[in-house]
Amino acid sequence: MIHDKLSLLYSKQEIESISKLIFEKILGLSRLQVHLNQHETISPANLTQITEIVNRLIQFEPIQYILGETEFYGLPLKVNPTVLIPRPETEELVDWIIHDYPSINPVILDIGTGSGCIPIALSKNLPGAKVEGWDISTEALTVARDNAKINQVNIKFIYTDILNLNFTTKQHKYDIIVSNPPYVIASEQPSMPKNVIEYEPHIALFVPDTDPLIFYSTIADLAINQLKPGGKLYFEINEQFGNETTHLLSLKGFKNIIVRKDINGKVRMIRAESE
Repeated sequence: MIHDKLSLLYSKQEIESISKLIFEKILGLSRLQVHLNQHETISPANLTQITEIVNRLIQFEPIQYILGETEFYGLPLKVNPTVLIPRPETEELVDWIIHDYPSINPVILDIGTGSGCIPIALSKNLPGAKVEGWDISTEALTVARDNAKINQVNIKFIYTDILNLNFTTKQHKYDIIVSNPPYVIASEQPSMPKNVIEYEPHIALFVPDTDPLIFYSTIADLAINQLKPGGKLYFEINEQFGNETTHLLSLKGFKNIIVRKDINGKVRMIRAESE
């Protein structure tokens, strides 16, 4: 039934993945348990639940929002349409940071924290880390705080409008500043999938075509004043603007700038070091 209703809209691989998530959520069964119990009959109540989920999937609503949960870097997270669904490339960014700091107790700031996926994963994997997360969305901060409780980490989440802050005094507070800010230019919107355009928060996605690096410039200004000497700034970036972002950070006074490709060969991450 799932395959028949979704086969014209989703790939076979996507349908298999979606089915696994549905069976785990509704039936409490892993893929192996489904295989071992394939001759069992699904109850009418469960069949109704599954049918309702499939009908929402036909409208391109993301399965993560339908189920209200997802996984990031092996950790369970609540998600809803007030926060972006965490992406695999963001896991790669987190992995880079974790492998850069295997044995110290870094002070970390995540700007545009959304679901809290980045600071929670860093807090779980960097013992002794002191972590903050900032966001302009009070709804997102509520989700992030819930996720921190679920994962039993202590993170300070703060409402912040990053574009209207003024950091002119050098405070040298942080070892790491990380951000996955809005970076999709408005003109890219028509070519994006329906499930993203119609359901995910635009405030966390889009920037004007006329100023695509607005968040990178602002966060770099903050970071140059707030990072400790030798502290590192990490960004997830729009693959179109790798060279421009590198040039921007160089002009701001950062050194040892490194750009990385994700698993799909796209330029998606950058690291820069403060003086």
